[in-house]
Parts: sequence; C-alpha cells; structure tokens
Amino acid sequence: MFGAADWGNREMLTDEILKDLIEGLSGVALGNQAVGTDILGDAYEYLIGKFADITKRKKAGEFYTPRSVVRMMVEILDPKEGESIYDPTCGTGGMLLGAIAHVRQAGGDPRTFFGKIHGQEKNLTTASIARMNLVLHGIEDYQIVREDTLRNPAFTDSSTGGLATFDCVIANPPFSLKEWGREIWQADPWGRAAYGLPPDNYGDFAWVQHMVASMAARKGRMAVVLSQGALFRKGAEGKIRQKLLQKDLVEAVIGLAPNIFYGTGLAPAIVVLRRTKPAARKGKVLIVDASSLFRKGRAQNFLDPEHARQINEWVQSFRDVEDRAKVIGLDDIKAEDWTLNISRYVLPPLGEEIPPLPEAVTAFKAALVEARAAEDRLREVLTTGGWLV
Repeated sequence: MFGAADWGNREMLTDEILKDLIEGLSGVALGNQAVGTDILGDAYEYLIGKFADITKRKKAGEFYTPRSVVRMMVEILDPKEGESIYDPTCGTGGMLLGAIAHVRQAGGDPRTFFGKIHGQEKNLTTASIARMNLVLHGIEDYQIVREDTLRNPAFTDSSTGGLATFDCVIANPPFSLKEWGREIWQADPWGRAAYGLPPDNYGDFAWVQHMVASMAARKGRMAVVLSQGALFRKGAEGKIRQKLLQKDLVEAVIGLAPNIFYGTGLAPAIVVLRRTKPAARKGKVLIVDASSLFRKGRAQNFLDPEHARQINEWVQSFRDVEDRAKVIGLDDIKAEDWTLNISRYVLPPLGEEIPPLPEAVTAFKAALVEARAAEDRLREVLTTGGWLV
C-alpha cells in the first residue's frame, strides 16, 4: 500500500526506539472525543516540516513546500467539492492535502474527493510517505504513482489518446531541472511540447506544458512555482512563454521574497494559468510584486498567513495596487518582447522621497566635510596616543 520502501530496517528504527515511541504515545489521549480526526495526520506533517527545518534545505526542498505557500496557492485555485486534483511532483502530498483542507474549511465534504486525488512522485520513499500522509488524514481512495512524470506520465486517457485532465493542477517542481528528458519530448507521444521544446538545461517549461496538457477543458486551472528566470529568459523558453500568453492562458504572476523555499535562496514566482478566463480578465495578466511580504528569520525567511492572505486578496480582486500589483494588457506585454519580468511592470516603493539634485549635491558635500573632519580628529587621537607615527 505504501510502496516498497524499507520500513523494517532495524538499523534505522531499533526495537528500543519503537518501544519508546509506543510508550510515549500511550500516554496521550487520541480518541475522537479528545482530539480532531486529523490529529495523527497533522502531527505527521508537523514532523515532516521539522525534518525540513533540521536538514536545512537541500534534502528538504525535494519534497516539502512551506505550508503557508501551499495554502496560498490552493486558495488562489479555490477547489470545490467533487473536483479532481493533480500534483505531478507531489512530494509528501502536502498540496493535495491543502486542497482537501480548503474544501473542508469551507464546509464541504472531503469524501467527495475520493477517487479524484492524483499525484506522481519520482522518489520511492517520498511517494510512500505521501500515501501514508493521505491515509493518516482520512483519505482512503487516491492514486499516488511512483514514476518520472516528464519521461513517463502515469495518468493518461485512452479515450483521447492524451493525458488525463483535472480541474485543479498544482505543483512545486524542481527549479531549472537539467537532463529532464528532452530526448523523449522531441517526439513526445502525449503532445506536451505543443508550445515548443524547452532547452535541455532548463526543465521549467516542460513542467508548465505538462501541467497545461493536464488541465481540464473549460474550468481547468493551475498554479506552479517557478524560478523567476523562467519569466524572462529568451531563446526557446521565450518562444514558449510568448505562445502561452498569445493563447491567453496566463492569468497571474506573483513574485515572492527570496529564501522562503527549502533548497534555494532564490526568489521564486508563482504562475497561475487558466484554461478559460472570466470575460473581465481576458487579454490581461496580473503582475504582483510580493517580494517585501515576509518575516525574516536567522537562516530562512517565512511567508506568514497574513502575507498569504494579502497576496490572495490582490489576485482575487485583479486590479492595480500602487507599488504592488498591476493589470497588464497583452499588447503591453508584446511591446516588452513577451517578458514577464516583474520589475518591468511593477516598481517597488522607493521609501523616502528623492530630493532634487542640487539639494542632494549640497547634502553630499556637507557630509564629505564632516567625514574629513572626523578623520582629522581620529588621526590626532592616534598620534597623541602613540599609535600612529
């Protein structure tokens, strides 16, 4: 059920450790009257997050997306009861669970997702953990497949000869993946390179096109985490980006602060695409600069819930916000050579007002005089004390 990972390895989990674990848990009330039904699943996700904190970055980034980012992406997509959810890089299943939690918090019945939760994960152990995570959260009917998504997609539709499609597609794929399978995509049997063939050293738009091909007709939508380089690199990626924009699939681009994700200090972006936009959003893209919304930590920055709520409000309102968000027409993006570089459209606030040039020059000269006077005083002190000959 959970895959072929070696859960019975006694070198990793000795009898003594298991005994201590059982004895520790036996003193905690875990009945339905004492705690919520998701308590074990929530504890499990808590431990996964703690592992991500302790291992600091490289390993954690392979499978864990910060919960606040997951919650924000899910709220933007707003999955409904009974809709199908797909994550092509599902890791430990956090985004799938986030979609289920979103419906539950809105008063919906998560059982309507049974049979409609799909995930694919290349790493054997991580895929097994995703299955455990879903079971511990009460999800009994799901499909998590261990396989390389870009080389061998697991979910296909025999009636169309293409990929299976889903209402919500959500993912945090590896940034700028190298050797991602371009040789297969040169004659991809699933037709995923419809907008162009990505370069071998950057797999970002391979993930994007796989997800686009997995979006259902009419109400399909997706949210994907990308490196910001994918927003403005030219060449093959620039041509793919241009075609996606010309097809009016791109709805919003959100730039986040650096050092929020495990495994990279880069500032990521979340790109939202929709199969069919509402009439008021057709021919437009919302560009959001949320790079200043974070809580600074010692070694890691954090996107707190209030930051995520603010970003979601900007996306849902789909209007200009001074220094933060701007609705751009496709003609304007075309004039910028189809770049989605956030700073090209939204400039961050400058803070204090810039003084006129003559005033700035006068202030600079005064500061220079003060600095030289301070140097003379320091030289005098050092000479008097015998430290400077």
